[in-house]
Amino acid sequence: MAAGTVPGNVAIWYRGASYELGRGQGFYGIWAAGGPRTQPIEWWPETPEGWHGAWSRFTSIQPPASIVRLSQSDARAASASSPDAPAGGRRGVIAASLLAAGVVIGVIGLFPDYLGGASLAAQPADLIPHVLYFAVWAASAALILLGGARLRAGALLGIGTSIVTLGLFLADAGTAIAAGAHVLGAGLVLGLIGWLLCAAGSALAVRLRPAAAPGPLRGRRAGFAAALTVAAIGAAAAFAPSWDSYTLHFAATGSTQSVTAGNAFANPAPVIAGDVIVMVALVAVVAAAALWRPVRLGAALLAGAVIPLVAQAISALVQLGEAVSPLLFGFSPIRAAQLGLTISSGVTPAFWIYCAFVAALIALGGAWLLMAERPVSSRPGVAPGWIPRGGTAAR
Repeated sequence: MAAGTVPGNVAIWYRGASYELGRGQGFYGIWAAGGPRTQPIEWWPETPEGWHGAWSRFTSIQPPASIVRLSQSDARAASASSPDAPAGGRRGVIAASLLAAGVVIGVIGLFPDYLGGASLAAQPADLIPHVLYFAVWAASAALILLGGARLRAGALLGIGTSIVTLGLFLADAGTAIAAGAHVLGAGLVLGLIGWLLCAAGSALAVRLRPAAAPGPLRGRRAGFAAALTVAAIGAAAAFAPSWDSYTLHFAATGSTQSVTAGNAFANPAPVIAGDVIVMVALVAVVAAAALWRPVRLGAALLAGAVIPLVAQAISALVQLGEAVSPLLFGFSPIRAAQLGLTISSGVTPAFWIYCAFVAALIALGGAWLLMAERPVSSRPGVAPGWIPRGGTAAR
């Protein structure tokens, strides 16, 4: 039956490669996947015969292997995430505006002095992570403005990055607190303001369209949740030890010395507090993402948490290509020249362990997203015997 304009609430039960099957008010219908749900492409009356006709038509236009049955929580989320849903009105615009303002202020903060008289723009190893953070928040603002399911995905993406980067910004502020206010630059102040605005915008958007609450886990989902949490704990534990390895060669004496640096617990107390917040926040956000329903929104939250981890790994690798000042080890340039000092840099095994856990988080998250929905086991053209609500399936 060709569809007319049929108002009413829509519940999506099955999803294929290009179309979705569900129920409207008094009818069964087929909609384009991800398209507006105010008007189905085809519809049938809410009767056993209508259900059989809808299912037969659905399986004739979709590859059977692509058809998945949504869980109750996923079905509710799919029904609520139609692109014709409002984007959050004025509060949605406010949330996106806060994020945009935070990004602008943060980008401006890349150029003034950050800590100790140097700007982030002059330090590639520090610049790249901050650019990635603000790129994520810019993407979050764009998704929020698009509305519908994108609003919730954008909000969770932004809030995941905001939570994990809180400790990183606090660690930088802790460096200034420990060293004295004279090392605090305008760049750090602007960066903190930018983080605050982006976090506020993300949090406001999450409240606008709350995603499905975490639900009970069973079977394969419980296994993925446990594996993700273990990988997060591993990444957090590997974040603390020294990553930087230096070898000092003294040509004058023919000796060498190996030094490691970067242990989170060898810093002043305010910096340690920031690093501990990063580790705790990472595990908490990943655990929450593993429980989130629907899974694709949990994946957005997970991505928000993982991107800062990837940024930290990139920063460490970029630092390998930078010249190392002898002042870092207490040698003046004149004394270093007298000793014939050359310094080579590398990374410790702890860094590679960290990278392995971050890679595991990415791989598990991708597999978890792909395997979250199982293909329907019914034969093509044969209507399943279970209908979530509103009628009895044809036998």
